[in-house]
Amino acid sequence: MIENPLLYLLTLAFIVTFFYLLESKSHFKVFTYLPAVVIIYAFNMFLASFGVYELNDGQKELYTLTKTNLLPAMLFLMLLQVDFSQFIRLGKSLVLAYTLSVLSIAFSFIVIASFFSFSQDMAAAFGALAGSWMGGTANMVAVGSALGVSEEAFAYALVVDSVNYTIWVMFLLFLVPFAKGFNNFTKASWNTIGLGEIACACTMGTPRYWSLILLALGVSLLTQFVSKEFVFISETTSMVLFATLFGVIGSFTRLRELYGSSELATTMLYLLVALIGSQAIIESFWGVGLYVFAGMCILLLHALIMVVSAKIFKLDLFSIAVASLANIGGVASAPILAAAYDKRLVGIGVLMAIMGYLAGTFGGLFVGNILLELSK
Repeated sequence: MIENPLLYLLTLAFIVTFFYLLESKSHFKVFTYLPAVVIIYAFNMFLASFGVYELNDGQKELYTLTKTNLLPAMLFLMLLQVDFSQFIRLGKSLVLAYTLSVLSIAFSFIVIASFFSFSQDMAAAFGALAGSWMGGTANMVAVGSALGVSEEAFAYALVVDSVNYTIWVMFLLFLVPFAKGFNNFTKASWNTIGLGEIACACTMGTPRYWSLILLALGVSLLTQFVSKEFVFISETTSMVLFATLFGVIGSFTRLRELYGSSELATTMLYLLVALIGSQAIIESFWGVGLYVFAGMCILLLHALIMVVSAKIFKLDLFSIAVASLANIGGVASAPILAAAYDKRLVGIGVLMAIMGYLAGTFGGLFVGNILLELSK
């Protein structure tokens, strides 16, 4: 049993490093459908459930301190990548498809949740899931923290996310050969679009690396100070909102040129997920099937709305499929689907997924608060 708080944090860091390197250096296909971030969470939850972590006062204090400081820093760094000008240059049909995808996912969560008797905790967990399906795992962590989701409910939401995400990726890849028939059905006129490079491929370098760390921690300190003075709903919610605001403001400045913010933010995300997983002790996953079914219903309603919208607005299959996966799958999978249509379109998948970093937090908080009201 691990009792020492420093050894506890060192163990989490080792697990994160191991699975990150395994994903990035190996060619195991399992990571296509089950990202390292999910395995990191599940592995730490497994260790916690079997009593490997003592979860004493020292470890809980370290957990709270690390999470409080890393969460706003991670959000800020991720949002520095958002480029509104490039997003607008995608063209009317792609921007429309992305907007419809975000709105239909939010609508589907609210409609389907009204048919299920979610507890307050599970309603909040599905709000966090909405943040993930409109953005990514980082948004799921942020929204879950803001809504006060317990570690157990977060674990259930992650299972729902992983199972449905895997099915959704395979389904959308399966549809690629049917693009021509679908486009004839919707009467869409579509030509291959090339966006060129989305971001610099240069290495971070030591000066940039330490500049990003200093900047991120400085913003985290500022965010915590401001959120104590101006509280919206809760202090954690305020912290998430202000970190998002500072990130968006930074994306309009030369701070966006500090390439490497994505890599550093991902490192913080993996450690946060490991921390949350280490606090989740699941006695049984009995009943999780109901929540997985609810998640699948959400995706089916979302798909129906997207198909109907494609018919009305004459959108092609590529636009609605990549827009959908950019939200539900994020940066890890949207480029893969885009490349399945044409390798020159990878940038579109990346750009749509990056926009989700912004939409996911606000969208998840909006949906989550509605679900909490429905569960009363």
